[in-house]
Amino acid sequence: MFGTMMTQPLTISSLIAHAQIYHSGTEVVSVETDGSVDRSNWGTVGANARRLASALDALGVDAGARCGTIAWNNRRHLEIYFGVAGSGRVTHTINPRLTPEQMIYIINHAEDQVMFLDRTFLPVAAKLGAHLKSVRHFILMGPRDEEAADMVEGLLFYDELLETGSPDFGWPVLDENAPAALCYTSGTTGNPKGVQYTHRSTVLHSIAGNQPDGIAISARDVVMPVVPMFHVNAWGVPYIAAQAGAKLVLPGPQLDGESLAKLIDAEQVTLSLGVPTIWMGLLAGLEKTGRTAASMTRTVVGGSALPPSMIAEFRDKYDVDLIHAWGMTETSPLGTLNQLLQKHTSLGVDEQARLREGQGRPPYGVELRIVDDAGAELPRDGKTQGELQIRGLWIVESYFGQDKSALTEDGWFDTGDVATIDADGFMIIRDRSKDIIKSGGEWISTVELENIAISHPQIANAAAIAARHKKWDERPIVLAVPVAGTNPSEVDILAAYEGKVASWQVPDRVIFVEELPIGATGKVLKNKLREIYGDVLIDGTDA
Repeated sequence: MFGTMMTQPLTISSLIAHAQIYHSGTEVVSVETDGSVDRSNWGTVGANARRLASALDALGVDAGARCGTIAWNNRRHLEIYFGVAGSGRVTHTINPRLTPEQMIYIINHAEDQVMFLDRTFLPVAAKLGAHLKSVRHFILMGPRDEEAADMVEGLLFYDELLETGSPDFGWPVLDENAPAALCYTSGTTGNPKGVQYTHRSTVLHSIAGNQPDGIAISARDVVMPVVPMFHVNAWGVPYIAAQAGAKLVLPGPQLDGESLAKLIDAEQVTLSLGVPTIWMGLLAGLEKTGRTAASMTRTVVGGSALPPSMIAEFRDKYDVDLIHAWGMTETSPLGTLNQLLQKHTSLGVDEQARLREGQGRPPYGVELRIVDDAGAELPRDGKTQGELQIRGLWIVESYFGQDKSALTEDGWFDTGDVATIDADGFMIIRDRSKDIIKSGGEWISTVELENIAISHPQIANAAAIAARHKKWDERPIVLAVPVAGTNPSEVDILAAYEGKVASWQVPDRVIFVEELPIGATGKVLKNKLREIYGDVLIDGTDA
């Protein structure tokens, strides 16, 4: 007689069902668009997700239909995550920071049938509505609002819609390979491309990504995802928090440093997640308010390279561990996370800190390699640089609406990053292939140049780019944002590079600017900087 095990599909509804049953009373705190605080719990979120699912059935929304959201991190958005996917539809989160043309393209390309909107974005719906071919229902995420009703014809109201649904709605049994969520890339060239995640890939990402050497969220944590829920599903945190039963703090639209510092103290946040620009703002907010974020023990940082000086400041001044991570829309997003190995525990603080500067190593479920221009795999020696490629259980295979594979002939996804990998799998992003500077045939990392500039006490932020050069083809320049109230000189900043990089890698210029252009996901738009400053060395350059 053969022994067998139960087989159950890996579905997103199983995550919220677990949270609703076993963590019903655990708080979900939501900052609303008007600044008020909504206090709920996983039991209510689970019941409301069921209400929404049954209400969508009553509206006649097709099975498998894409349901768009243009919303902040809040409780209703969380309920939509589970109610839409759990009922066999697809949650399509849309980045409100994209241009109107990009948003129109994305919504039409996805053929969204429903559009959920926070009050902030109601004018977007009013402006774009005539251009959207497939949307049948616009739903305002809140109670009835007569002023809003006058802005968009046929507008529905989320809270009223929930009243028509049943909290006893039974989650349907779904194919775990069915689509569950859709995110579009925010690339700076060409139209955005859609990445459609399945129930299976999302659940596996949640389990594998939350191991002790992963994000490591527990039921004892208070988790604040500052990374937007419209950006790669807030890095999977809503799903992981439901699975773990953690208290969740959703910060809404107020993401300035002072607001976040206040919220961290008020809710006793232990773990937060976001891009480096957010944590630069938090450091300034803590300094200004005198708060210490005493409850917070760690934060996961991704989206772009993390300046080492920021790691040290959070560690030494606030006793907060900054954990470097890497991923992208096409990887769900977790590709690596920087947690040390047992053999590293005997190292000194400075040696450990140097290891933590990279993006880390992959969890079970993904593999990494670096290759040369011909596609040949390069050695894992921590020194050889190559094109970073990835494959695994939650990595894109093809883009939404495209039959063509997104992979190499042997089944790897090319990330567009230039990296090194050591024998233990620790990976360091040296640059984006489109950003790295090639001067006289030699490579110069913009990431390294930026980290040195930002470590200067009078520099708040910096970006290094390639400027055209008559003799060397390209030379590095740095655009630097001074700390408020300081007046650094170019000579001072250039002096900071002495002994830290080879003399030929020292930037030719440091140009001070009031701010850097920031894209839809919090990254510096280097293509715009190259457009403005790309020829700054041409006039008067030594030939």
